Amino acid sequence: MGEEKGWNDSQFRKYDFLSLESIPRLHVDDPRVKELIAAKRPVVITNSQLVGSALKWDLDYLQENMGSGKCTVIYSHNHKFKFYDDSKATPDIRAEFTPPTRGVSMKMSEFVKRLEGWTKGDERMYLQQVLNDTVGPQIVHDFVAFKWYWADLIQEANSWGPLTANLLLIAMEGNVTPCHYDEQENLFAQIRGYKRCILFSPDQFECLYPYPVYHPHDRQSQVDFDRPDFTRFPNLKNLRGCEAVVGPGDVLYIPNYWWHHIEALMGGGYTISVNFWYKAGSTGQVTYPLKGYQKVAIMRNVEKMLVEVLHDPKEVAPLLRSLVLGRYTE
Repeated sequence: MGEEKGWNDSQFRKYDFLSLESIPRLHVDDPRVKELIAAKRPVVITNSQLVGSALKWDLDYLQENMGSGKCTVIYSHNHKFKFYDDSKATPDIRAEFTPPTRGVSMKMSEFVKRLEGWTKGDERMYLQQVLNDTVGPQIVHDFVAFKWYWADLIQEANSWGPLTANLLLIAMEGNVTPCHYDEQENLFAQIRGYKRCILFSPDQFECLYPYPVYHPHDRQSQVDFDRPDFTRFPNLKNLRGCEAVVGPGDVLYIPNYWWHHIEALMGGGYTISVNFWYKAGSTGQVTYPLKGYQKVAIMRNVEKMLVEVLHDPKEVAPLLRSLVLGRYTE
């Protein structure tokens, strides 16, 4: 007998150009969970109780127990919350770059007040706050009560590096984090509401046209899923991915270098999630053919080296064209 769903497909944003399969959804005790994680394949893990002590978190509880510390809240004029780091850009890029969002600091009580008073036409909000010992004592208590030994076993079994951060995410319904990849392993735990997670293998690199490494949107796809431009991005027609909807208690494993596009379902109220980010472990002995994530890492390093040596990002493309065209192409 299948699980009862708290959502339906009408709550999805429509991306007619995508070809998507389902990400496996497995009980924590299913041996295939370990196999998929070891193979760096995404999987939705149920019944792990990783964030069981946080399933009571809602706006009232967080407002009462987060303390007086301030949280980071991102504002956007539309439903997209695209990450950027303008400190990475060269001066000419920075002069032309317009940040798509803005971040402010506010207490949880202020965020809740603004969220409850939000009306159509207002800027959208997305709270993205690192969980640490500055939050209120009750939240710390809940945090310490996470099922850490289960996460530690996964970390150890797969030789991941140390935990780098736990990020508390509170999204308005319909908010979207556009397609991007991280250079860390991620256990994405859902606490409240439902999120649709669309993932693409590192092998899809050339179909998603990432920004250059020196751009503020490094690791983000240039493709706008709402308005796909097949003339500018012709390989987009070959894009293939997988998806899952995660709900309270679910944990989605997102392997490092896997592209992911995350949306809080429309009409489902606000959502609460917590990321568990780990440094990627040593790849050990390299075997051939290289895997997709290894090729992406190589490309990033080559690109960074060329920008550093040439001092001008505009010189990268002419140099690579001279190297490749007529020599490594037919």
